[in-house]
Amino acid sequence: MDNEAKSRRGPDNPEERRGFILVAVLWILAALAALAGSYAAYTRNAAFATEVNDDQLRIRTAISSGVELTAYELLSAPVEARPPQGAFKVRLAHSTIDVTFVSESARVDLNTAPKGLLTGLFAAVGASWSDASLFAERVVGWRSRVDNAGQNKEADDYKEGGHDYAPRQGPFQNVLELPLVLGIPSYVVDRVLPFVTVYSGSAQIDVRVAPPTVLSALPNVTPEQLQEVLTLRARDPLDGEGVLKLLGSARAGGSAKAGPAARVQVQVRLDNGRTSRAEVVILMQGEGEPFHIVYWRDDSDGPT
Repeated sequence: MDNEAKSRRGPDNPEERRGFILVAVLWILAALAALAGSYAAYTRNAAFATEVNDDQLRIRTAISSGVELTAYELLSAPVEARPPQGAFKVRLAHSTIDVTFVSESARVDLNTAPKGLLTGLFAAVGASWSDASLFAERVVGWRSRVDNAGQNKEADDYKEGGHDYAPRQGPFQNVLELPLVLGIPSYVVDRVLPFVTVYSGSAQIDVRVAPPTVLSALPNVTPEQLQEVLTLRARDPLDGEGVLKLLGSARAGGSAKAGPAARVQVQVRLDNGRTSRAEVVILMQGEGEPFHIVYWRDDSDGPT
């Protein structure tokens, strides 16, 4: 038999045969080791993904629980006695939930606030009085419907200003429409955004919980009145009638009643150290339901 035939049959020498078998076994063991490593890596990745998904589910559940408990606290009180703000902490399913809430009427509503209140707010964040009045006019122009058929000066102003869009001339759908309003500088918008809303539905602000910047936007309010109000609120946060009395003629822009909407801040801390934050606005006026959510933002959407 020639060498080529022997090569096809494999080694005839017992020593050569054992060496061939040993090489084959080592190759198989190496392949099994690689497979085991790949499986272990897959298992670790799958376990990590499962853990992450479980954490996300726990966080979402915790946020929802915080919101629902807030709604329960607000709805369990008579409308006229609803707290304008509050805070609580609760433990649930290996997580700690910290909740604070405040009436949405602590902010100025872009859709319902009168021009005087809007002007005061723009002035309160640093705009000159003349500029603040102009900015307020533009906000009112953005949200107001056109009365005269065939003529739309507000839309013409946007076109002349080089914009390829017209004002909505309907209610603001989101406070982030404010940068689109003609003539308001971006730095003014940035300063105003924390103090405005589209969810309160009230032309007045809740003087019991409105921040100092919003209180100072009230037409005719003086620095002395503002300081007296802040002092009274520190002593008795729920004395809304006392605050209104101190405001004198400026009280027309204020109210001591909680509106139907509340802004809820939720911070969740899992026992494994993971944390998350959310900001949610709830409206206690639902058809066939006690409340519904009109705004939700959490860490997955970016910083709250």
